[in-house]
Parts: sequence; C-alpha cells; structure tokens
Amino acid sequence: MRSYFSDFPKTALQASYWLFVIYLLLPLALMMAISFKDANFVAFPIDKWTLKWYAQVLQDKQFLEACLYSIFIAVMTTLFATIIGVWIALLISAEGIMARSVIFALACLPAVVPGLINAISLRIFIRVLDIPTGTGAIILGHTVHAVPFVVIMVLTRLRSMPNNLVDAARDLGADSFVAFMRVTLPYLVPALAGGMVFCVLTSIDDFVRTFFLGGYQTTLPMLIFAKVQGGMSPEINAMATLVLIVTAAIGLYAEHFTRRSRM
Repeated sequence: MRSYFSDFPKTALQASYWLFVIYLLLPLALMMAISFKDANFVAFPIDKWTLKWYAQVLQDKQFLEACLYSIFIAVMTTLFATIIGVWIALLISAEGIMARSVIFALACLPAVVPGLINAISLRIFIRVLDIPTGTGAIILGHTVHAVPFVVIMVLTRLRSMPNNLVDAARDLGADSFVAFMRVTLPYLVPALAGGMVFCVLTSIDDFVRTFFLGGYQTTLPMLIFAKVQGGMSPEINAMATLVLIVTAAIGLYAEHFTRRSRM
C-alpha cells in the first residue's frame, strides 16, 4: 500500500504527459486522415481513400510558387537574424559592457510583444521610412521576430564555453577575429543550428506580419488562408500535411545534428 501511494505522483505525471501528447497529436492525425478522403468536403466517416488531393497539390503552380517564395523569405530571414543575433549575444557576453540586462530585454522584446501589435508597428515603421510593402518588408518583419531565438540560444551556449579556449588561441598569436572564427564559432554550431531552425520555421509559419507587410505575391500561409475563405476541403488538408511533414523532418534532423555536435 505504501509503495502504491509513493508511486502515485510519478504515475499521475506520466499519465498527464501522455494525455497532453494525445491532445496535441489527435487534431493533426485527424487533419492528415481527411487529406486522403475521396470527397470534396471535410467530414467523417471516410468511405473511400485516395491520393488525388496530393497529386493535385503537387501540380498546383500557385502552391509551388508560394512554397518557393516562403523558402526564399525564410532563408534570407535566417541569414540576417543569425548575424544580428550572434552579434547581440557576443555584445551581451563581452566584459565591461554596461546595462546587459537592458540590451537583453530589448533584444528579446519582439518575442513577447503580441504578433498583431508587432505587425501594426512594423507597418507604421515602413511607411515612415517609405519602404514599399513586399519581400523586403516581410524579411524585415520576420527578422525582427526571429532575432530573439538566436540571441537566447547563442547566449546560453556562450555561457557554457570555457574562457581558457579563447585565451589559449590568443596566447598562440590569434587576434580577435581569428579566435572567433576558429574557436568561438565552431563551439556555437549546435546553438546556431537550433536557432536557425527556429528562424526557418517561424518565418514559414508567420501569417500576421506577412499579412500586414506583404505585397501581391503570396506566401504559403497567405495562400492557405485564401483557400480557407472559400471553404474547407481535403486539398487544404493535403497542403497542411505536406507542410507538417517537411517541418517535422527539419526539426528532427536539427535535433539529431545538435546532439551529434554536442558529443
């Protein structure tokens, strides 16, 4: 009896965890199942199964163009956010820097400000600077939102880095730039990989900022939103399933790469 009560908190915690996993995965499983339904409407039960929606999506020129456009924006966002995020993290971790907490708070502010407020403020900002809506404005908005993820991950990695590594490189004649390229940067690779994956996924998924800053060319979330306005269909579920599979694969590979880099 005593053993039963002593194991109860652990059992309850495990049960709560698996209930939460089911809560997360069940809607995704239902969405994926509907994408195989041989009908033009979304409903259960599924009488006939088909792959025609996937064939239709993969032949949809508008969908493919939206994917390429979203990937381009995500790549550019990741590039700029990584450079800016690493620079801010190095600035915060440097010796003799005043107001580190203020710099860190300002760098992480875009991650805690509501997306709608952030999008409205960015729209006002680009109008003040006379920047046209479109690709450049979208990349700017996505970069502002992605920088905090890079800062947090790189800063966490920097705090675990032994100081004697850089000191040893400088004792051997390396200047600050060479020490950074040959010592600090390789040490930051796991954090950079994780931060870059966050940047890619948040950029591809970002709808609110794209809606306020975008031009005539549609990204993938904008395309799915436009199709949803015409009513749900298994075609939309097929699009969402393909995006889910690709993003899950990227996340799993990044996790595997990060673990290997830390060994």
